[in-house]
Amino acid sequence: MIKVDIAKTYFEDEEGKLDLDSSLMLSGKFAGVCYDEEGYNHLKNESEEKTRKRISLTKDNGHHSVYDHIYMSLNITNIPKILAMVLNNEKEYTTSEKSARYTPIKPGKDSVITEQEHRLYEKWMEIFKNKIKDMYGSIYNDSKITKLAQENARYLVTVFMPTTMIYTVSLRQINYIVSWLQKYIATCDQSSDFERKLANSMQEFINELEKLNVLDEGLLTNEKNRSISLFGRNLDSKKEYFGDVYATVYKGSFASFAQAQRHRTLDYKIELMEEKEFFVPPIIEDDEVLVNEWLNDIRSVADVYPNGELVTIFERGTYENFILKCKERLCSAAQLEIMRQTKDTLTKYYEYLLENDDHLAEDIEQYTHGARCTFHDYKCAQTCGFKEGITLTRKI
Repeated sequence: MIKVDIAKTYFEDEEGKLDLDSSLMLSGKFAGVCYDEEGYNHLKNESEEKTRKRISLTKDNGHHSVYDHIYMSLNITNIPKILAMVLNNEKEYTTSEKSARYTPIKPGKDSVITEQEHRLYEKWMEIFKNKIKDMYGSIYNDSKITKLAQENARYLVTVFMPTTMIYTVSLRQINYIVSWLQKYIATCDQSSDFERKLANSMQEFINELEKLNVLDEGLLTNEKNRSISLFGRNLDSKKEYFGDVYATVYKGSFASFAQAQRHRTLDYKIELMEEKEFFVPPIIEDDEVLVNEWLNDIRSVADVYPNGELVTIFERGTYENFILKCKERLCSAAQLEIMRQTKDTLTKYYEYLLENDDHLAEDIEQYTHGARCTFHDYKCAQTCGFKEGITLTRKI
């Protein structure tokens, strides 16, 4: 079960809940700053009645931005990874999340991880450790090899696996998000196992927030009929474009997308594919026997939506922010799948600009010679000395 506690907020009562009334009162005073001639120092001492009247006005007329002044840090445990991805797609937040890349999968009591997933995880952990050691044993020590094996083996484990995160968000935003979650719960396809399971976890999360006194009816309105931003429709029919702004469509695993969406200056949507496809770790892609064994194994857990399941990803943003993504992901330390995807988009971007004689072609060419340490405007703090990492040809 999902569990949420308040880690830190402006107003926390003795029971560890949000002091919602004090939060609203402070926001109500802040709301008066825009027209009070004497400013906030005067508003601090105004009558309670006047502040509460302003609170009602701001709620009724939709001027909710004043409630963004109240931030809280939520300690969320046992949250399904896919629900964390839903939250992490809503821009206005800061999160510190337990890394699934390098965390051993150890199902405990009442775990959502099936015995089959755990068995396959352990099996492929050993296969990957041996493959990595054979190919890169002169570069990585045993500890690093184990972590990289974990990163690849977790592709076999469900995207509903529980994780832990500190999620910092404003009072307004968390209420808005809940209103969008409520919309998803009310409109989701109950015949879809994925949507039904996700909706159930959303309701668990909402129930926890209600216990913490975080929700306010006046802020839960969804007058603009907004939805959670993660899911799109007919994404494979989107047209690609590359210029001062760009839009591109590609396939990637759940695991890779979780890495990509942390670039909050870019916009992302995903869509499950009608015909399931799965990511094949490059470390085994030259071994036909292992590839077939991998695909047979991951298909055997397809009904739990493993992290290695491919989804359609729609990405868009500005040229400058894409280059910032390159400066993060074109590195030997980045997850391999997102490194490859970023490289593919960079190549596509460059070729498009050249073909269309775009003024950005000369600029983007400077970023096409390898990892970020080769960029003219990036200084690497810790050189890896890993040739295949620098040339972006590594397989792990």
